Amino acid sequence: MSAPDALVVFTPSGRRGRFEHGTTVLEAARRLGVDLDSVCGGRGICGRCQIEVSEGEHAKHGIVSSRAHLTPAGDLEARYAAERGLAPGRRLGCTACVTGDLVVDVPPESQLYRQVVRKEADAHPIEIDPVVRLYYVEVEEPVLGTAESDARRLLAALAREWSLENLTIDPHALPTLQPALRHGSWAVTVAVHDETTVTAIWPGLHDRAYGIAFDVGSTTVAGHLCDLITGEILASAGEMNPQIRFGEDLMSRVSYVMLHPGSTEQLTKAVRGCLAKLAAELARSAGIDRTDVLEVTLVGNPVMHHLLLGIDPTELGGAPFALAVDEAVRLPARALGLPLSPGARAYVLPCIAGHVGADTAGVILSEAPHLGDQVNLIVDVGTNAEIVLGNRERLLAASSPTGPAFEGAQISCGQRAAPGAIERVRIDPETLEPRVRVIGCEAWSDEPEFSGTQVTGICGSGIIEAIAELHLAGVLTTDGTIDGMLARRTPRVVADERTFAYVLWAGEPELVITQNDVRQIQLAKAALHAGCVLLMERYGIAQVDRIRLAGAFGSQIDPVHALVLGLVPDCEPERVTAAGNAAGTGARIALLNREARAEIERVVREVEKVETAVEPRFQEHFVKAMAIPHDVDPYPRLARRVRLPGRRTASAERPKRNRRRERRPA
Repeated sequence: MSAPDALVVFTPSGRRGRFEHGTTVLEAARRLGVDLDSVCGGRGICGRCQIEVSEGEHAKHGIVSSRAHLTPAGDLEARYAAERGLAPGRRLGCTACVTGDLVVDVPPESQLYRQVVRKEADAHPIEIDPVVRLYYVEVEEPVLGTAESDARRLLAALAREWSLENLTIDPHALPTLQPALRHGSWAVTVAVHDETTVTAIWPGLHDRAYGIAFDVGSTTVAGHLCDLITGEILASAGEMNPQIRFGEDLMSRVSYVMLHPGSTEQLTKAVRGCLAKLAAELARSAGIDRTDVLEVTLVGNPVMHHLLLGIDPTELGGAPFALAVDEAVRLPARALGLPLSPGARAYVLPCIAGHVGADTAGVILSEAPHLGDQVNLIVDVGTNAEIVLGNRERLLAASSPTGPAFEGAQISCGQRAAPGAIERVRIDPETLEPRVRVIGCEAWSDEPEFSGTQVTGICGSGIIEAIAELHLAGVLTTDGTIDGMLARRTPRVVADERTFAYVLWAGEPELVITQNDVRQIQLAKAALHAGCVLLMERYGIAQVDRIRLAGAFGSQIDPVHALVLGLVPDCEPERVTAAGNAAGTGARIALLNREARAEIERVVREVEKVETAVEPRFQEHFVKAMAIPHDVDPYPRLARRVRLPGRRTASAERPKRNRRRERRPA
């Protein structure tokens, strides 16, 4: 009897399928629509289809993945490795054939459509007062017969010329001291961190000092290189978090650590390697020397925070969700493996609670709700949504487990934001015909300029608009059911086993919104909405007058469609605005302003934490929020601007004969 087909799961796309033994990884990827590059057509020449196998047990998928589940490297692959080099653990997808269950990671350089990391730095006024400053001093030359060292005379000069007392010199800066003094003819520039430590020394006058603000997200990592003197952003860069191969969402990564004792170091090494790579890329892009980077700030959710610092995140996987540390962390940048100035320092913003992290601290620092009178609802939308509500009188914070659906994962035709992904959708309520717009093309699909544009999938903002538009057009009932009766009106509504689906894109590949896709978005949005309402209840208000959608994904959401879906509580649409990458902006503020660090450390200690996992009313709010836009809230403020469909449920749409069949005899 032949062996059963093997289950192959691709990361970071999350797509999976069963394939007969002997199928090449490249062929499996193509059948699933996975983004795996190949220029040579699978001849083992170009090397662009390189992949890696994620070893070990993957409880989420119910399989054990092993490199042994690929055929051994043949002559073609061996020749490529000998001529052009192949990193350890890498295989060519066009020659490696499936012989068993696999979790296959497609590295960024093997993806044809590179990830679009939308964590651009946002314009934000910041008072420039960095924690590290440059000082030029002239040091007395040594005299024969005196016992004073070069270090002592340097410190004396700093005290004499700049009134900097009681300084110490970082041991990693000491080797540069004597060469700098002599090359500079006894005049040097030093970097002093926090008025306590000399962290770098240059000969003569040196007027360049830089810092990097990092936003370590579960999906993407972004960095902004800033001039510490002017505050100018010189370069920005980002890439997907390499930890994705250990799990798409936070809890998957925590589970991985639980199932693989000692793997914390593995995940820590992955994210630190990503930071080092970005640091080098930022310096190269700005045309600066990496040794001139003197300061780094970092934000991230609690799991990313702990893994970045090499802390096992297991305690965050279950109640009471205890943080190992919630205070700000100060450490040498070299301790994080960052190839910068040997004396560079790193500052990690404080966490707030078990699932409300340093990224939320960054959001608070950026949005400053604690400084105003108006009550703000700030939502950082991601795989784990973090919510802040309040003003100068009181601040509350919570998190809601929305999962990866908003980023295209768990959606049948979903993908992350990349060229070709549908990001905007409009559906004609009369004809039920759609128009779409994709990343990389400004034209809509019914415009001549769209001709020839490749459509590859749908990203998070696209799926939100698609489902909101389906509801506005009457295709989706209030309870989120695709109305199969509309198949009589349009070929767009098609049978899908026991349910119905909507054909959003009839081209190649065909993109279909299934009933399960709708349910995944309902679950995600209900969790977010319930978290918001829970905070509003605790604060004692029935509605909010201002909502800010933060995060790389939140900034791309259309406010009207977010309200139609019921992603957030009812509000005037013009009062729902994008906050941009507020967490990253907060990291920049902490990088460029020393007082901001003391401010955020004080504010986060005053934030009231609400743990949704143990709140008895969370489930009640969650169930009500499953409806579109809501089960009991008619969204009157939105309804004044948008014509919302009347309340309809799947049971109300069912023909009478079906209801009779379902009745039980008395």
